[in-house]
Amino acid sequence: MITMQAIDIKTELRTLIENETDNSILEAIKTLLQKSSLNPVLKEKLTSRALKSEKDIAAGRVMSREELEQKLNGRFA
Repeated sequence: MITMQAIDIKTELRTLIENETDNSILEAIKTLLQKSSLNPVLKEKLTSRALKSEKDIAAGRVMSREELEQKLNGRFA
């Protein structure tokens, strides 16, 4: 069953895609949609990560760019 929210998102995506002129962006969208429809496990994993990220942001569990750079520099040093 398709929800009203899904219909709204699809309508918005159609409009955005119709107005997009950058071919590389259109190719990236195409690739994303093809890969997500071919691999439901990947789709579930990405959705789960996105939802967790939203919860982390809402709870204030974020870091600044500088903190992220320091963390990454520590790993690769």
